[in-house]
Amino acid sequence: MGRSAANVDGRERSFQEDEIIVSKTDLKGIITYANDVFIRVSGFSEEELLGRPHNIVRHDAMPRCVYKLLWSRIQSGREIFAYVVNRAKNGDFYWVFAHVTPVYGGGTAITGYHSSRRLPQRAAVDKVAALYAALREEETRHTSPAAGTQAAADRLDAILREKGCSYDEFVFSL
Repeated sequence: MGRSAANVDGRERSFQEDEIIVSKTDLKGIITYANDVFIRVSGFSEEELLGRPHNIVRHDAMPRCVYKLLWSRIQSGREIFAYVVNRAKNGDFYWVFAHVTPVYGGGTAITGYHSSRRLPQRAAVDKVAALYAALREEETRHTSPAAGTQAAADRLDAILREKGCSYDEFVFSL
C-alpha cells in the first residue's frame, strides 16, 4: 500500500471490503448526507462534513480533468464510475471506486447527486495511480488551471483512443 502504490505522500487509510462509503450532495456539490463509514474513513465529524463542499476530501494527487469528466457526466444526467484518491482530515489518503449518480426530484429535474464508494482492487489502484500521476504532471505544466485541465483531458482522450476503448471500458478493464 503506501506511497509507491498510490503515488501520494502520507499514510494510506482503508476500509473493509463489505463497507460502502455513501454521501449525497446538492446540485453545487454541498454535502447533505454522510454515512458513518465516510465519517470514520475521512476523519471528519458529521458536523464538519454537512454543509461543506464535497471537495473537502479532494486530494491534490487527483487530476482535475477526471473531476471535470465526472461533473460533466452527472450534470448531464448520466452515471459515472471512477477511481478516486481522497484526502482525510489529517492528511492521510484513501482510494475508492466511486459510483456517482444524479438524483431526480419529481419528473426529470436533477435535485442532487449520490455517491457510493467501494474499496478498489489493489491492482487497479496501481494502474490508475500511474495514469493519474501523468495527468497531474500534464496539468501542472500549464500556468492556467483551465489550460492544464484541458491539456490533461486531451491526454486522457489520446490514451483512450490508443487503447481503443471508452472511459467506461477502461475503468471496468482495470
